[in-house]
Amino acid sequence: MGIKDWPAGERPRERLIEDGAQSLSDAELLAVFLRTGVRGKSAVELARDTVEHFGSLRGLFGASLVSFSAVHGMGSAKFAQLQAVLELARRAIIEDLQAGQALNSPHAVKDYLRLTLGHLAHEAFHVLFLDVKNRLITSQEMFRGTLTHTSVYPREVVKQALLHNAASVMLAHNHPSGTPEPSESDLLLTRALVQALSLVDVRILDHFVVAGRQVHSFAEHGQI
Repeated sequence: MGIKDWPAGERPRERLIEDGAQSLSDAELLAVFLRTGVRGKSAVELARDTVEHFGSLRGLFGASLVSFSAVHGMGSAKFAQLQAVLELARRAIIEDLQAGQALNSPHAVKDYLRLTLGHLAHEAFHVLFLDVKNRLITSQEMFRGTLTHTSVYPREVVKQALLHNAASVMLAHNHPSGTPEPSESDLLLTRALVQALSLVDVRILDHFVVAGRQVHSFAEHGQI
């Protein structure tokens, strides 16, 4: 039985409109996005199987075009649509940060970092450059590494801070291993960056470590 044959109160799209998106499961939300299933599977069944195939929404969002297209019923068109949705979500959060919400809404910063870094299989180091009113100037991936290591050069961060005339910055990197707890090298790097940036009167407001949905804040734990 296709979804169109279900009672109206059980169809994901109708439930979303009636009760809001938060009332739907991950598979149901993905089914609304997919719109149609494949022969022998409704959109909900296809969505559920897809999430299970990748292990999580994080795994799905981080899938390459090749691995995504290997799932029956998926392809380059749906891959492009999914990436567009994720990028729209990132840009909507960026608008809040650029409007001066960086400090007033720490959840917005964390949500942006989850979307940007949470699904990556490699380490990446991002810097958010802020003006004197704590509005976001730009967010930039500055260094990229392997699964376990990223080389970060303080002089390059200082150079970009001066280029963007930043008054302060927020640092962020991910731990693909799955734990957001900072390592000793993370703590040492942060201290080195604090010292380097202080020479040009740029403050580090926070350093975030992202591991999937988990985000560790140095500021919240008194580590900066």
